[in-house]
Amino acid sequence: MFLSEIFYSIQGEGELTGVPSAFIRTSRCNLRCSWCDTKYASWAPEGTEMTIDEIVSEVGHFPTEHVVVTGGEPMVARGIHQLTRRLKEIGKHITIETAATIFPEDIACDLASLSPKLSNSTPDAAVANGWRDRHEKRRLQPEILREWIQSYNYQLKFVIVSERDLEEIHDLFSTVGCEIKSAKVLLGGGLVSRVVRGSRRRRKRTWGAGGRWWC
Repeated sequence: MFLSEIFYSIQGEGELTGVPSAFIRTSRCNLRCSWCDTKYASWAPEGTEMTIDEIVSEVGHFPTEHVVVTGGEPMVARGIHQLTRRLKEIGKHITIETAATIFPEDIACDLASLSPKLSNSTPDAAVANGWRDRHEKRRLQPEILREWIQSYNYQLKFVIVSERDLEEIHDLFSTVGCEIKSAKVLLGGGLVSRVVRGSRRRRKRTWGAGGRWWC
């Protein structure tokens, strides 16, 4: 497998915030987000080829049962199903961070950390070297997202830069067509507090009754 890095840290978001974990970062991605903060694993993938045995051995050095498989986009990594199966065999709790553009196909996973990409992620054509159209076609896959949500414990993460993003989330949930609890939704981005405060009417309509996101 082509990996960018393996390291030990503390999870910083979602339901496992504060949990010490081993992180396995695969290199390569099927998207090109404009605001990507790990371009060394996506726009210009760097890394080392490692066998699954080598990866499992390295992870075993860390004092934790939690493993986060991230990227890049880990679901495009050759051998990803075999890796997660091996990790489960040795008793690891597996979080997979994915944009949910590829079907899970029964992959071993305890928490699916799903980050569907809104239109704010689409790169400028001048710098994307032909990737803008490919990114736009791939970034949202409601049918695939639905399968992840229905098959696994999950959390949803969105990068918010404007009020329009909240409307996009509402439209996406409507298309996905299943109930999504508010506790499962994480909103991030430098402008998120200002955007949400300034969109109380939109938020109330989108949030629905009982403190949940409704499709």
